[in-house]
Amino acid sequence: MGIEQIYTEVLHEHMNSKRNKHHIDNPTMTRNGVNPNCGDEIQLEIRLKNGVIEDAGFTGSGCAISQASASIMVDLIKGKPVEEAKSLADTFFAMIKQEITEEEKLEILEDAVVLKDISHMPARVKCAVLGWHTLKDCIETS
Repeated sequence: MGIEQIYTEVLHEHMNSKRNKHHIDNPTMTRNGVNPNCGDEIQLEIRLKNGVIEDAGFTGSGCAISQASASIMVDLIKGKPVEEAKSLADTFFAMIKQEITEEEKLEILEDAVVLKDISHMPARVKCAVLGWHTLKDCIETS
């Protein structure tokens, strides 16, 4: 199986899965994110406990990339301290901007690495980063 096929499978799995696309019980933070260029929108819900993201989920609508990216992000941040979630988001943005390209530095992003080549599709970048920008807005204003 080629790497492109693995990437495609990861994106399809996340865009078709409902495991992260739902409201959570007792969120402590909620933020809306909108991409006005294409109409993608999400509502991110996070429940913090003692500085750790105990649970997270999102709802909304949009293209496959925005929905898959948000789902991958939710998988990645659950159970992580807020500071680590901020660092993951910073690494994701640096990957998208091609400021970080070394595989070793990108390993912390796990499945989110499948979106690294989105930078070659400028119209899709805002789709991929929507959830991540919403996360940063959510946890930086907490």
